[in-house]
Amino acid sequence: MAYALSLLQRCTGLAHLKQVHAHMVVTGLANSVHALTKHVEFCALLSDGEFLDYAGAIFRQVAHPTTTTWNAMIRGLAQGPDPKLAILLYPQIQKGSCSSSLRPDALSVSFALKACARLLGLKEGQELHGQVFRFGFVSDSLLQTTLMDLYFKTSREDDARQVFDELPKRDIVAWNVIVAGYAQCGRSNDALVMFRCMQQVPDLRPNEVTILGALSACSQLGAADDGESVHAYARQHALDRHCFVGNALIDMYAKCGRVDRALQVFDEVPQRSLVSWNTMIMAFAMHGRAHDALALYQKMKTAKAAPDSVTFLAVLGACNHAGLVEDGRHLLRSMEEFRVVPNVKHYGCVVDLLGRAGRLEEAYNLIVNLPVEVDVVLWQSLLGACYTYGNVELAERAMQRLAELNSNNSGDFVLMSNVYAASARWDDVGRTREAMKRVDVVKTPGFSYIKVDGLIHKFVMGDQEHEKSKEIYEKLDEICARARLLGYAPKTSFVLHDIDEEDKENALSCHSEKLAVAFGLLSTDGVSPILVIKNLRICGDCHALIKLVSKIYEREIIVRDRTRFHHFAKGLCSCKDYW
Repeated sequence: MAYALSLLQRCTGLAHLKQVHAHMVVTGLANSVHALTKHVEFCALLSDGEFLDYAGAIFRQVAHPTTTTWNAMIRGLAQGPDPKLAILLYPQIQKGSCSSSLRPDALSVSFALKACARLLGLKEGQELHGQVFRFGFVSDSLLQTTLMDLYFKTSREDDARQVFDELPKRDIVAWNVIVAGYAQCGRSNDALVMFRCMQQVPDLRPNEVTILGALSACSQLGAADDGESVHAYARQHALDRHCFVGNALIDMYAKCGRVDRALQVFDEVPQRSLVSWNTMIMAFAMHGRAHDALALYQKMKTAKAAPDSVTFLAVLGACNHAGLVEDGRHLLRSMEEFRVVPNVKHYGCVVDLLGRAGRLEEAYNLIVNLPVEVDVVLWQSLLGACYTYGNVELAERAMQRLAELNSNNSGDFVLMSNVYAASARWDDVGRTREAMKRVDVVKTPGFSYIKVDGLIHKFVMGDQEHEKSKEIYEKLDEICARARLLGYAPKTSFVLHDIDEEDKENALSCHSEKLAVAFGLLSTDGVSPILVIKNLRICGDCHALIKLVSKIYEREIIVRDRTRFHHFAKGLCSCKDYW
């Protein structure tokens, strides 16, 4: 038996597995349930489920499988390419057994729950939750944390929290799941609250996995002060020595607007991985520091770190944000040198880069001749460039392709309407508006938030819910009045509604990022930067106004939108109006 198991450990392919099985048949071990169970377990977990069919064939030869045998097969299927098979096999433990006493154990339920989590199978997971109580597995910590993971992945955070609260004893794994789960589902404040609570538990210390969850929450919120606190804890307990923690710190500082602090952490990472280089290059890119990104890319190659697909996406993004056309074209050509095959995202960066530079025909020809399947993003990039440069014919071609790809994004219609309006083609403007009404247009609700005194304040367009709503709008009126003295005029072309100019100006004046900036001016000192985070791309009118606000009030204002950072200071923006 021991010899057969040692042979299994050395197997690297199907031929070896069959040889071991033949040895078991010759020596009589094939009659041992324990030996066959080990064989099934090894086959099912080897090479990411590559030999699951073979494992199933061995499994079916076991005359009287034990619960452990069933678990080996369910575990392999749960981790394999089709987790649904694990859920289908699980009920057979009792149905397919000759022994009426055979039933699932805690591991059986845990493996089946992992399959549910991968499939986002809430209904099946809830049924298994009921069996946890029925079979008396409530005190099994591993099983309960697997259940929490399922609920987080299926957006049932309150159910996950209830499972956590009802745990008789919460170990490090349970705490890590609750911190990471809240962060992953967007409840970042709750993640940080749980991280702080965890530090108060006697004989329990957050580990590197906890730190990753907490840093992810800080990144989402743009909460630099909280991030510094998490960093201090990691440093105090030597957790920052882990390369992946260092990478998470770089990412966190960059997303909180502190790219120089991110660079400092990068310089301190003892052994940089490829992810370290990629994260720092990406940080420079999203802050518009293209030349720093390109210099670091060259330094990376000098250090013999081979760039991968993510590296090229980062440096191409840097070129895109800064309008470095020739650098971007050269990078795309050089990918072959490193045996990296460009994908649609790489080509998308170059299309956007050419479009922003006014090389519209070149961008169009690149799209139609791509060796990969084209997605809506490429045509949307071209449509945006057509709006900037007033190319109606090419805009119509792009809009036609978007329609063929069943894109129903409201921004496409807004841009197309504005292209027509800029050429005074009012009938076409009306036709586009009517098409927008007919099509089931998807519009992502915009929102912005700002953190003041440890609290997150969220705003939507025309928000009236904030307790200081009256003061915010009064401040906004003051901002607009002072900005007009410096030449500000609302860009009403960004409003696609059949309303008069005054109403369009009013619609623009209450965009969520303007409300957040006004609140920031009201609620913070005159020294620290104002950081606003927006879930969509900042609109042109808000961009123009915030530039003037930074000059009028002598404040640095940082806006993190969907694609990049804008650092406003002294009436200018770090993007140089190229975004």
